[in-house]
Amino acid sequence: MQVSFNINGTPQRVEVEEHTPLLWVIRDILDLKGTKFGCGKAACGACTIHVDGEAVRSCSFPVQFAEGKNITTIEGLGTGDALHPVQQAWIEEVVPQCGYCQPGFMMATAAMLEKIPNPTDEDIDNNIVNVCRCATYYRMRKAIHRAAEIKSANL
Repeated sequence: MQVSFNINGTPQRVEVEEHTPLLWVIRDILDLKGTKFGCGKAACGACTIHVDGEAVRSCSFPVQFAEGKNITTIEGLGTGDALHPVQQAWIEEVVPQCGYCQPGFMMATAAMLEKIPNPTDEDIDNNIVNVCRCATYYRMRKAIHRAAEIKSANL
């Protein structure tokens, strides 16, 4: 099946089986390695991307549903010259330990901040449900609040 979509602002057309998880298209066909494989069951969130602005676990998102959509991966969240507020906050708060899960957390956070610009701790607990084996949750919470500050200052 041919599937066409925009990824990080670039039009793409791929020929794949319709049920192929979008994660494997992103990593293996488009060679964008920032989105990680964690569990393969949409439980951990390491593979979180945006599909039309919504946070989606790409390991369980069949590529057929990407047709005509705008997809953003961690590579498209910001640029070297203009970091996204979440990326800037992650750097300022020195969040990553091993770093493997962090792209998924950043993508989930960016999507949440579009809906909840000034999240409470409860908002964060209810919306950021990814898993970090290194347990950097305290630093992530600080970074999420910092990202909200940066984002509101940039408006």
